[in-house]
Amino acid sequence: MLRLAEITEDNWLEVRRLTVSKAQEGFLDSALGIMARGYVYRSCRAKVYAIADGDTVIGAALIKDLDDEPACYDLQQFMIDARFQGRGYGTAALRLILSELERERKYPCAEVCVKKDDRAALRVYEKVGFTDTGYVDADAPDCLNLMYRFD
Repeated sequence: MLRLAEITEDNWLEVRRLTVSKAQEGFLDSALGIMARGYVYRSCRAKVYAIADGDTVIGAALIKDLDDEPACYDLQQFMIDARFQGRGYGTAALRLILSELERERKYPCAEVCVKKDDRAALRVYEKVGFTDTGYVDADAPDCLNLMYRFD
């Protein structure tokens, strides 16, 4: 059963070993980098989750608060290990993350910035209901800003 798990001293090494395919390396930080970002963004209520299927860690995600306009959850990083891709885990894990955020409901929406060339990620985000905001960040002109609204 798919679940979000806290990263602890018992599982952090397993999370650290997660990797994506060579083709995806330019789109995401490493798993270790994701955990480090969680520490750096701790003042923004950053949460780093291990994504697990039973006792097997298959992915990781970093979500933080974004209080600038539009105030929302910022899905900074989301990865499924290369060994587990193509099995529907990405879509299911993303839906699980969104349901957790919707339950908390601090913000009315969640945002993610995705490289335009990352077609696989764009398909997953669109499949669960993210839509392009049309906003172009001057610091990341090669990215699409996608928004998911909790309605």
